[in-house]
Amino acid sequence: MSTHAKRERLLLADLLEEAGAGAPTLCEGWTCRDLAAHVVVRERRPDAAGGLLLNVLKARLDQAMDEYTAKPYEELLRLIRTGPPRMSVYALKQIDEAANAVEFFVHAEDVRRAQPDWSPRELDPVFSDVLWSRLEKLARLTGRRSPVGLVLRRPDGQTAVAHKGVPVVTVIGEPGELTLFCFGRQAAAKVELEGEEEAVAKLTAAKLGI
Repeated sequence: MSTHAKRERLLLADLLEEAGAGAPTLCEGWTCRDLAAHVVVRERRPDAAGGLLLNVLKARLDQAMDEYTAKPYEELLRLIRTGPPRMSVYALKQIDEAANAVEFFVHAEDVRRAQPDWSPRELDPVFSDVLWSRLEKLARLTGRRSPVGLVLRRPDGQTAVAHKGVPVVTVIGEPGELTLFCFGRQAAAKVELEGEEEAVAKLTAAKLGI
């Protein structure tokens, strides 16, 4: 049975292929080639991927990124579609689903929304609920650097507190849009913001995300 992570992986690869290696993404300074290399390094080079979180491994991460961005773009796409090697922790279905469903969704939108002719994607209700469930668990982590109180609200009224503080800004949107907002894609997320004008400005300029 296919998982959300597997579906998002294949969608991401398709979008990367359609856009082309030199196309921009929402990741500042990264082309589609850079983003593709990031995905492959994260899954296939655990010795270097730690540099995403630990400064002590940053040089090793940069070296791995240089190595993979130099590979043919078609090879990077093949490695993404193939998935992690058998001995990788991401090869375990449950870990892949937990770690990659959101990761690949966000990166797919990084590609889609950076193109001039992009169109919104309508998510099925089941996947929307999956994203909301993950966001509820990650809200405080993604919102820890918020300069104001941050509350997330679905159109149906379900809420999650991402950061305690005053003044408070409430961000209203579908789970996919709220996910993008909380992962630092505020400018690209289709959401409504309720709160004091100054607080809203601070939040939209903040560096959110894990």
